[in-house]
Amino acid sequence: MPKGYDARHLRDVTSVPCPCGQSWRIFTRKDGSPVNIHVTSIQDSRRHFHKHCTEFYYILEGQGTLEVGDDTLKLTPGLLVRIDPGTPHRGHGDFKTLVIGVPAWDPEDEWFTEE
Repeated sequence: MPKGYDARHLRDVTSVPCPCGQSWRIFTRKDGSPVNIHVTSIQDSRRHFHKHCTEFYYILEGQGTLEVGDDTLKLTPGLLVRIDPGTPHRGHGDFKTLVIGVPAWDPEDEWFTEE
C-alpha cells in the first residue's frame, strides 16, 4: 500500500536552468503531484504566460519587480502574488520565490511574448 505522502528537502533537489533563472523543482507533474512546487532564483526573466496554469509567487528573499499584465509590482519578502492563466509576467532584480502552479506546470504550457 502506498504511503499516502511524499517528502523532499530542497538540498536534495538538483537545480535546473529556466527562462526565469535557476529553479529547484521540488514537486512536479512527473511526480504525480497535482501542483508544482518550485523554488526559483530570478534575476531578469523572459516575459511569458501559461494558458492553463495559475501560478502563485511567494517572495522568499531579495528584491525586485514583477511585471504582471500591464502592472509592475515592487517585490519584498512575504509578498504573495497570484498570476492567472493568460497573464504575461516577468521578474527583474535579484530575488528568490516559491512558485506554486495549479494544475502542475506542463513544459508545453509556457508561451513567450515579444520582448
